[in-house]
Amino acid sequence: MHLDREHCVRAVQSKDARFDGWFFTAVLTTRIYCRPSCPVVPPKPENMTFYPSAAACQQAGFRACKRCRPDTSPGSPEWNQRADLVARAMRLIADGVVDREGVPGLAARLGYSPRQVERQLLAELGAGPLAVARAQRAQTARLLIETTALPMAEIAFAAGFSSIRTFNDTVREVFALAPSDLRARAPKKAASAPGALTLRLPFRAPLNPDNLFGHLAATAVPGVEEWRDGAYRRTLRLPYGHGIVGLTPKPDHIACRLTLSDLRDLPVAISRCRRMLDLDADPVAVDDQLRADPFLAPLVDKAPGRRVPRTVDEAEFAVRAVLGQQVSTAAARTHAARLVTAHGTPVDDPEGGLTHLFPTPEALAQVSPDSLAMPRTRRTTFTTLVNQLADGTLHLGVESDWAEARAKLLALPGFGPWTVDVIAMRALGDPDAFLPTDLGIRRAAQELGLPGTPAALTARAAAWRPWRAYAVQYLWATDSHPINFLPV
Repeated sequence: MHLDREHCVRAVQSKDARFDGWFFTAVLTTRIYCRPSCPVVPPKPENMTFYPSAAACQQAGFRACKRCRPDTSPGSPEWNQRADLVARAMRLIADGVVDREGVPGLAARLGYSPRQVERQLLAELGAGPLAVARAQRAQTARLLIETTALPMAEIAFAAGFSSIRTFNDTVREVFALAPSDLRARAPKKAASAPGALTLRLPFRAPLNPDNLFGHLAATAVPGVEEWRDGAYRRTLRLPYGHGIVGLTPKPDHIACRLTLSDLRDLPVAISRCRRMLDLDADPVAVDDQLRADPFLAPLVDKAPGRRVPRTVDEAEFAVRAVLGQQVSTAAARTHAARLVTAHGTPVDDPEGGLTHLFPTPEALAQVSPDSLAMPRTRRTTFTTLVNQLADGTLHLGVESDWAEARAKLLALPGFGPWTVDVIAMRALGDPDAFLPTDLGIRRAAQELGLPGTPAALTARAAAWRPWRAYAVQYLWATDSHPINFLPV
């Protein structure tokens, strides 16, 4: 974490937004904590202290700044570029596991004891899992207070609080305002449909939306995803119900419109959308390293800030990766759309053309192999994958150990390195996943003067680590090799 005092002081004095979410500045004289880019006059260095998380600030008795709203900072890039215990725990907490299953449930998913998880998070974040989850509940509560007209009692339980009293106490402690005062300060907004929320998803600049939204639109499965009126829209299967999200790129944020069947799913839906769009990445660090290669530098300079398009459902993506093996993007979309129509869960979408949730592994495990319009060997690959996902033999989730998941995938029939690395990159979120055998990558590499054989290209790409998945995005985005080399 960025807790070197000298560097932190410099970032605060220069109001460097790149460090928002990396650390938080607590001011000893005012007992307020801020993001590094807070617009107010910076405090004296001797009055600053630094924490790696908002939860640690709150636990130390500091309240959130009303000007810079540190609770709305982008998340730390650390949690999406690592696969150790703390990073996996943070991804699970963002996915609402502590609120639904408690710390014992979090520890069980990670394969550690609750005490070990608590000790590791305290050592790195200065706060345990309950404090981190509490900070997330406070942020969700503020969002609902300011963007909806819901009664406070409904907001309290939707945000995950066990009682209205705990909700009131937490909001006052974190924001130094009562819930009613927070609502009174919020800008007045036009009434929206029941269950619909309009949000702003922050990111670290720069962000190039072309490959990100272009790929999601080009590979959209009819009924589950669509591009409509400048927004990527899709259905979401969530812990308490389902949702529909519309995501529109803006110069300084992603506009997000969420319609949820149960508001308790709000923090999970936001977390999954941020993960899908890779919004917590540190593009400056990525681009600086890739730009050091003279063959990649022109691509980075032309369109900096490329993200890795990921997924809101790891199991769904694994199934779609198999459907996309050795066929065109259009054919893969057709295969997926047939499965969605036959086995997906119907949903209503008054604002667009979405019709279904993508089928669960349990539903796909009931599909007769003879009904699949694909070669026999790929039928075997498909049925083995969905059966193992359905019975829990194979689990792909935010808490997955990347090396272990790769080994299990490679053991499945029909899974070679290319398919495994695509799943590692797009579903597991490994920022260093690389596809040296991909036809589009090899052609792009040869045009740039890079080695064209997989072994030689892999050796050259060692200098790009740990950001090889981002190098893949720049190579795929060359003029001659557009995004359709990326499988569904």
